[in-house]
Amino acid sequence: MKPFLILSQTIYILSLVPWFVIWGLSFMSFDSGVNFYNISFVLVITLYPIAVVTGSVLAWIFREKKKRFAITMNLLPMIWVIAFLSFMFLNN
Repeated sequence: MKPFLILSQTIYILSLVPWFVIWGLSFMSFDSGVNFYNISFVLVITLYPIAVVTGSVLAWIFREKKKRFAITMNLLPMIWVIAFLSFMFLNN
């Protein structure tokens, strides 16, 4: 369990570098005006580091008692990673 948590959270930490660039560029969506979709887009991108920290903390807290819950919480940020990768590869 520990190697899985360490490896997956290392990947999450490394993914915060490109996330910062993408987050900064996401504000360009407001160039065409402010509406609900632009705000939602930026908000979803902004929530990624919160999901990483929350999922990591909960995974380490519950790793002994509730292993399945710990794995689920640790994989929560993968929603953003899979969505980003599918968007990048399916839109080409």
